[in-house]
Amino acid sequence: MPYVINRGVRIHYEVEGSGPPLVLQHGHTANLRLWYLFGYVAALKPHYRVILIDARGHGESDKPHDRAAYVWPVMVTDVLAVLDDLKLPAAAFWGYSMGGAIGIGLAQQAPERVQTLIVGGASAYSRPITSLPDGSNPEAFISWMEALIGVKARPEYRELLLASDTKALAAAAQDRPSMDSGLPNMRMPSMLYAGDKDLVFSKARETAERIPLALFMPLPGLEHAEAFRQAERVLPHVLKFLSSCDLQASKEARAS
Repeated sequence: MPYVINRGVRIHYEVEGSGPPLVLQHGHTANLRLWYLFGYVAALKPHYRVILIDARGHGESDKPHDRAAYVWPVMVTDVLAVLDDLKLPAAAFWGYSMGGAIGIGLAQQAPERVQTLIVGGASAYSRPITSLPDGSNPEAFISWMEALIGVKARPEYRELLLASDTKALAAAAQDRPSMDSGLPNMRMPSMLYAGDKDLVFSKARETAERIPLALFMPLPGLEHAEAFRQAERVLPHVLKFLSSCDLQASKEARAS
């Protein structure tokens, strides 16, 4: 399994398919395997070189328990480390939830590395964490997550969390600074989406409205987890958007 070291932490990533590069970044408590499980990789890899990243603290990446290892914007630099390891000057980026916030941070801190941005279930605005989760008690951690996203965890999601290093996931649960001031300067084509039952819906729509070349896609009737799990509701729109951006032409223009 390929890894890259960033600031002393091993970051695991995988590559599937061929074509213009497209990074996929999962949300907090998830891992890159879920992109496979829900059908995203199968749909994307015939058209793109899909680069899947396990965020630090998740999946097969290292899982430090020290909160200092997750201070923003270190996860943005993890993505840059993967792109550097693959010798890619730029790529399209698709992130969901925490992964979407990472994408917004990447687009603001290294805009030359982001050809196209897709953000699901996330906004540029800070959502303060009013109480820290108890990572030493997996059941207490699950209750904390349920309160954060506003819905009960499905059985398969509970199973995923119980099998995870909840101490690392708790350490990774941190406030991010608001990134709204940088939105008008984001000039890459962007697409944001969220379920209209998601607590972040209004902030995600407002984020899209402030990005010059962005469109927003609401997903009626879906809450936070459903808007990721129901890939069949999302993929047709994303594939159409990516096709309209002509990533291969953009890549060739950068190389000329």
